[in-house]
Amino acid sequence: MTGRAGRVVVGVSGSLASLAALRRGLAEARATGRPLLAVMAWEPPEGEALYRARPESSWAGLWAEDAARRLDRALDDAFGGLPPEVRIERRVLRGTPGTVLCAVASGAADLLLVGAARSSRSSMGVHRRPVQRAVLAGAVCDLVIIGGPRLLPREARLLRRCRRRDVRLTARREHG
Repeated sequence: MTGRAGRVVVGVSGSLASLAALRRGLAEARATGRPLLAVMAWEPPEGEALYRARPESSWAGLWAEDAARRLDRALDDAFGGLPPEVRIERRVLRGTPGTVLCAVASGAADLLLVGAARSSRSSMGVHRRPVQRAVLAGAVCDLVIIGGPRLLPREARLLRRCRRRDVRLTARREHG
């Protein structure tokens, strides 16, 4: 371990690409001795402008709790439990993901990792990825954009429908 200063900051959404970014962030944290900071940003479903017109703190609390549950689920999906050898911090923050990630990873010694879905069409670029565009424009630290796995349309549908229990049973049958 080199013990480099700063943190490894990972933007988490629960997507396959963000799970890949979490795994890469864990490897970076292990290699450098830095803590891993998993960040889930959330906004009111209808947007901040409409929420300000009719604010309701109880709804905001429910949305924050939902974001915290999604962050915990993503960490469990990525690691199968928190690894003891790396200090992992969790933050659930209100705001647009790109802005929140740039604000959290504000130190020059930080490392920011963001997952980005792989595009099957060449016409889709950065303009369709607001988080990627925001961190590319606003990050003051080193930035790594991690591509998610390439999946066929049927594979993506199957993964959305399957449960963790189904995957574990299949893995046991193949090895047993």
